[in-house]
Amino acid sequence: MIGVDIAGDSAGLLAKLLALPTFALAVAAARLTESRIVRDKQSAPSLLLFAEAVALVLFIVAGVHASPISDPSTPAAVGAGMLAVVAMGIQNSLSRTSLSDLGPTTIMTGNTTQIIIDLVDLPSASEAEGKAIRGRLKKMVPALAGFASGAALGALGYSMLSLWCVMLPAVLLTALSFLTWRNGANSLQK
Repeated sequence: MIGVDIAGDSAGLLAKLLALPTFALAVAAARLTESRIVRDKQSAPSLLLFAEAVALVLFIVAGVHASPISDPSTPAAVGAGMLAVVAMGIQNSLSRTSLSDLGPTTIMTGNTTQIIIDLVDLPSASEAEGKAIRGRLKKMVPALAGFASGAALGALGYSMLSLWCVMLPAVLLTALSFLTWRNGANSLQK
């Protein structure tokens, strides 16, 4: 997309150029924060899920402030977009570290490819291979189903509520953050 913008219409080029370094900084900050929290024997996912929720709420506020967005290169539009990129960076980092035992939520084409390969291989797999395949499917199919239904609901929500539809994931992340913190605090007390 950056190449297309450089070669032709450059509307939104600044946001695209800033997205990768912003994403990298968000992943690095999330990982450094997580490492410090774990070193202090605290629950990292709760704080990072809350940080992701805050980034989403700030994205909504910035996006509403920037609306209507007729030029994606305006500072307000770029700022809103970078807040969404920060939330994505936190989610990507968490899915590779503290939440790695869950199905990955950030690489859906790879997940879909692996699910299809596993479904094709399962009928002819040995007992040991079949066990490994079923284990992967058990982990990946719910993530794919959640992604697909989330994408459909997100599109519907956006068509009905504009940026305000992002409040639902922000509220759910906040609740999940609280529950994770509470469960982590309880397990630390034992």
